[in-house]
Amino acid sequence: QVQLVESGGGLVQPGGSLRLSCAASASIFGTSVMAWYRQAPGKERELVAAITSGGRPNYADSVKGRFTISRDNGKKIVFLQMDSLKPEDTAVYYCNLKPAYLRGDYWGQGTLVTVSS
Repeated sequence: QVQLVESGGGLVQPGGSLRLSCAASASIFGTSVMAWYRQAPGKERELVAAITSGGRPNYADSVKGRFTISRDNGKKIVFLQMDSLKPEDTAVYYCNLKPAYLRGDYWGQGTLVTVSS
C-alpha cells in the first residue's frame, strides 16, 4: 500500500515563501516519478512540478524560476520550495506518486496554500 502525507500549507503574503513536504510510506518511492499538482476552486487540476527517481526536475511555465522541487530518497520525502508567491498561486496542492512499472497513480490528501494580503 502507498500512503502520501502532505504538510506545509498555509497563509502567506504576496512575495513570500512556503515549503511543502510530502512523506511517502512506499517501498517503490525510490523508483517512482514524484510530482506536485494544484487545483483552485472551479478550475482544472494542473501539474506544477515533477521530478524523476534520479532527481531530474521539470516545471510548469507559470512557476518556472520561482518554485523548486527536490526529493530525498533515503527519507522518502519530496519537497516543493515556493518563492515569490503570487495570489494566482492560491490552490490546494496535491502530492502525486507514479510507479515506474505499475499502472495508476497515488495521491496525497492535499494542503491549502493561500496567497493574500
